[in-house]
Amino acid sequence: MKLLVVNPNSSVPMTEAIATAARAVAAPGSEVLACHGAFGPLSIEGHFEEAFAAAAVADQVRHAPAHDAVVIACFGDPGLDAAREATRAPVLGIAEAAFHAASMLATGFSVVTTMQRTCVIAERLVLRYGFERICRGIHGTDIPVLALEDCDKATLAQIEAAARAALASDRSEAIVLGCAGMAPLCAALSQRLGVPVIDGVAVAVKFAESLVALGLQTPKRGDYAPPLPKRWTGWASHFGNGPSDSG
Repeated sequence: MKLLVVNPNSSVPMTEAIATAARAVAAPGSEVLACHGAFGPLSIEGHFEEAFAAAAVADQVRHAPAHDAVVIACFGDPGLDAAREATRAPVLGIAEAAFHAASMLATGFSVVTTMQRTCVIAERLVLRYGFERICRGIHGTDIPVLALEDCDKATLAQIEAAARAALASDRSEAIVLGCAGMAPLCAALSQRLGVPVIDGVAVAVKFAESLVALGLQTPKRGDYAPPLPKRWTGWASHFGNGPSDSG
């Protein structure tokens, strides 16, 4: 089984950390193919950056080697629908996967994420996926995403403190980590907090493996039918599957 794990930002160290987290939970025989955006920001901390990240995800999935499932390793799930159009393989975003996992374990969960300004993105995903009655709070720490590439003790302590405050104020029983870059911290936080701490990368990998094992794929009818053949122009000409124009 080949799992394509796409980091929508263009950070090589973060892609490597995400790949390590994915391989740590992948079943024997599952091969993790990790990649990152060929263009776009080194981190995604707002709507403008997320727009380019979504295009980078679509690009990676459309032109990827053969794969059985796709995991989009960014908590905003950028490009999720576009990726589902681009492949028959199951495509999972780590936010959607994490919300489902948390709802299977607890009656209420809280999200602890990076920048305060990205909380609205997570709030919209909670509504989109239908978890507004179970998600009791979304808490930003204002830790820059790239600070997680080499997370020190102070950063870990700051995330732990935010999680403890969230558990108390929200009356939650589980914590969802709101950034793929937090994946390496999951085990330590679980032990310290004494509650389930859900890393979306890990659960998305396991859910993806299950869907593949069941023989389930993305339907190629309706809105997830393949993109219509047409000519694209400019720097995005390679996205098209009709006569191209690189002008």
